[in-house]
Amino acid sequence: MKKLTRPAMERIQVIHDYLQRKRFPNCPKLANALEVCERTILRDIEFMQTRFNLPVDYDNDRGGYHYTKPVEKLPMPTQAISETELFAILIAHKALAQYRGTPWHRPLQRAFKILSGHLDTKDLLHLQDLESALDIRLSGPDDLDEEVFDVLARAIRQRRILSFRYRKHAARTLEDRRVHPYLLACVSNRWYVIAYDPMRDGIRVFVVSRIREPEILKGTFVRSPGFSGEAYLRDSFGIFRGKDDFEVVIDLDAWAADVLRDRRWHASQQIQELPDGAMRASFHLDNLEEVEPWVMSWGIHATVVRPLELANRIARTAAKLAERYGRPRDSTPKPGGPDLFPPKPWKTVEKEPFRGSN
Repeated sequence: MKKLTRPAMERIQVIHDYLQRKRFPNCPKLANALEVCERTILRDIEFMQTRFNLPVDYDNDRGGYHYTKPVEKLPMPTQAISETELFAILIAHKALAQYRGTPWHRPLQRAFKILSGHLDTKDLLHLQDLESALDIRLSGPDDLDEEVFDVLARAIRQRRILSFRYRKHAARTLEDRRVHPYLLACVSNRWYVIAYDPMRDGIRVFVVSRIREPEILKGTFVRSPGFSGEAYLRDSFGIFRGKDDFEVVIDLDAWAADVLRDRRWHASQQIQELPDGAMRASFHLDNLEEVEPWVMSWGIHATVVRPLELANRIARTAAKLAERYGRPRDSTPKPGGPDLFPPKPWKTVEKEPFRGSN
């Protein structure tokens, strides 16, 4: 199989970075860093000299290439950019909030600054006009520790054994874990580490924001053959993975159907239009943990057709809610007046434990 190499412009950007930082790289060093042959490096440098008119020269005393005069930025190919492409650039910039707290946030900001710096005045002004017409809001993004995230990313990249202290869901104490980290995944604006846990002999999922004191240990691990993050989560509604096989069928009235229509919630999703604007949605899932609150979020506008287990779980939760809130009240309390619902001892709605979750 032919080995894939970086695109030419990406290679030229790396060479430019070396030259701009006065590293005096030679062909063997650049070829090794970019995983290409030395002839490719020579062609890239010639392109920089002839097509971009960059002052690249070889210094015999230092044994490497350098710029003979300052170069502020790398020229970009002169090609017209469409409004759709400008909008795509803006969407990428607005979506940076999803990476706040990760090691990629600042590099992505710098990349956007470099990219926008290559736009001409007309396109730059148009980009600013477009910005007022676009807003992306993320629901409940994680508040991440960049140093923690950096350790996790390095451990995954280097396939190193990782130890950390972890707080499981709803727990008050931390426990020590030692795992083989496989993958970082962002699902519904929350970051997770998918890892093999030798002590439990299985794959486990950890919420990054609950990880404390991560440490890369000596030695490496061999990733389980055939593991694929996409395949691992294929039958999950979100991040959690089960061992069952459910056909989940939900009927949505016209109000909910109009909100959900033309949106994809899962790869296995099938939609059937019903009379009067209603809709039937079906999914194939390996657990019910995450689809249950999704169904309940639609209130009386969604009805579980099957499986019976999901309908019973929602019925039990609804009964607990009815017990907690009692009969509906006809008036609202005045400021400073008595509570609409007098305080009661807090009761936790009992849930069926989910196998393999963290």
